[in-house]
Amino acid sequence: MTELQTTPLAPPLRDAQGRVMTYLRLSVTDRCNFRCAYCSPASWGGRKDLLTAEEFARIASVFARLGIRRVRLTGGEPLIRPDILDIAQRLAALPGVAHLAITSNASRLETLALPLREAGVSQLNLSLDTLETSTFRSISRQGDLDAVLRGIDAAAHMGFASLKLNVVVMRGVNDSEVPALVAYAHARGITPRFIELMPFGQGTPVPTAELLERLQEAGLSLTPEPEEPGTSDTAGPARYWRTDAGRVGFISPLTRNFCGGCNRVRVASNGDLRSCLGGRAQAPLHQLIRGGASDEELALAVRRALGDKPEGHRFTDAGNGATLLPMMGIGG
Repeated sequence: MTELQTTPLAPPLRDAQGRVMTYLRLSVTDRCNFRCAYCSPASWGGRKDLLTAEEFARIASVFARLGIRRVRLTGGEPLIRPDILDIAQRLAALPGVAHLAITSNASRLETLALPLREAGVSQLNLSLDTLETSTFRSISRQGDLDAVLRGIDAAAHMGFASLKLNVVVMRGVNDSEVPALVAYAHARGITPRFIELMPFGQGTPVPTAELLERLQEAGLSLTPEPEEPGTSDTAGPARYWRTDAGRVGFISPLTRNFCGGCNRVRVASNGDLRSCLGGRAQAPLHQLIRGGASDEELALAVRRALGDKPEGHRFTDAGNGATLLPMMGIGG
């Protein structure tokens, strides 16, 4: 195993707008054992040149030296990688990484929840769009809802510091289940978060304001939490509301642009840095690593790519010139 450096690569990592990057979303695979219509179109075949566990650790160590403090492993479905525990252990041990999180569809968590916790993963975001078998099948086209629910229950008993349930809401598909999904999550001590569908695949989005009205009509008393930039729970794009039973989060990329507080950078499973979901700025970190680049050269490539990061994603702007890959090709 290559010895990783720990000294800072100052100054802090900033984008073109001066926003400080502290959060790395690292895709470990762009393949998935589900085929959700809004994320993974049938035409998406996946990449073949995925990074190794050691290469992921090298990239994450450079970002940690640049000031990244939170790392999230994404996909595709990260838990289908046979070496996911090795990857998690390497990243959790990196100096400077305070939080290691994973986003998963929970289908393999029944057996992996405990090993992941022991490997150093402290936070899980679990995807669940429906509690109905027929709706699940219409969204995912493959996969086992019962396995997902068993995985979520397993995670709920493992003492993770943070458990969140991500629900992508689609009109006429699962929007009627929003109150039931809140009750399901709160019964397990999990924070549900409802996400406006982004324009990467099929489906019609439902605005956050409409979902709030539906929850209130269902009898939930919702009180908005104050936004406190810089805290661990509010550093991301979600805005949270409080109910008698727990919190409810909403991520509103279309109706409430959150780009002004962006603190994240994405690296795809083949090592391509992508500075924005809707932008073009990239850096081929895998080519640099395999070409013998130093950490300083990697850091320079990262800074140059972030120097072209746009002010916002501009999803709603027609003809904006953005390159919108399938969600699996970006890293969630």
